[in-house]
Amino acid sequence: MMASALLAGSALALSACVASLAVGAAGMAARGVAGTPTNNEQAHPAAATDCSTRASHYGKVSIIDVEQRSPSKIVVWGTADDGKQRRSFECSYGTKITGFKLRPIASPR
Repeated sequence: MMASALLAGSALALSACVASLAVGAAGMAARGVAGTPTNNEQAHPAAATDCSTRASHYGKVSIIDVEQRSPSKIVVWGTADDGKQRRSFECSYGTKITGFKLRPIASPR
């Protein structure tokens, strides 16, 4: 009686372990299909230049920061000032500009 209860408990624990292994294998397969992102850390100067060029349509550009967010994503922050209005921008960059947000900066009162 005791042996069958022990066997049943072991089978239950083993089935949970097998399920966990299956989930882990599925996750690894999904990551493998997605591939490893290309590291673009060397692209900081190109990101800053391209994002500055894009922002220059809105005035004189000042870069505030360039940050490596992930192996394949660089974010550039800065301001553009045309003398009438000052705006901030956030520019996402992979191997080219993938996103650009422009926001007005409220003038001091």
